[in-house]
Amino acid sequence: AAPSGPPVYVDLAYLPGSWSARTLDEEFFRRVRSLCYVVSGDDHLKEGVLRPLLDALLSGKHQWGVDIQVTVTPGGVSLVMHEWYQETHERQQELGITVLGSNSTVAMQDETFP
Repeated sequence: AAPSGPPVYVDLAYLPGSWSARTLDEEFFRRVRSLCYVVSGDDHLKEGVLRPLLDALLSGKHQWGVDIQVTVTPGGVSLVMHEWYQETHERQQELGITVLGSNSTVAMQDETFP
């Protein structure tokens, strides 16, 4: 169990894919509060861990008790991500979570990329 303490606030948190995503649970999202979570790229190995990770995000964000808008940026499109989005869309709105589409672009200085 992680030691208790105040939450950590960050602007951006990169969530790993594949099997390392299993280490991210509700407690992680309760304690690491980010304005933007980037979910690792399209990887067939992460399909089994993606749904629990996204559900943990919802559960953890629910415990924040403050109204902070959060953006989730998926690194790829998958059936699991699509189903989660559709099934939890109302809850996402209640919690102030926006999921960006797969055709989003990132702009940094004078450069943009998908």
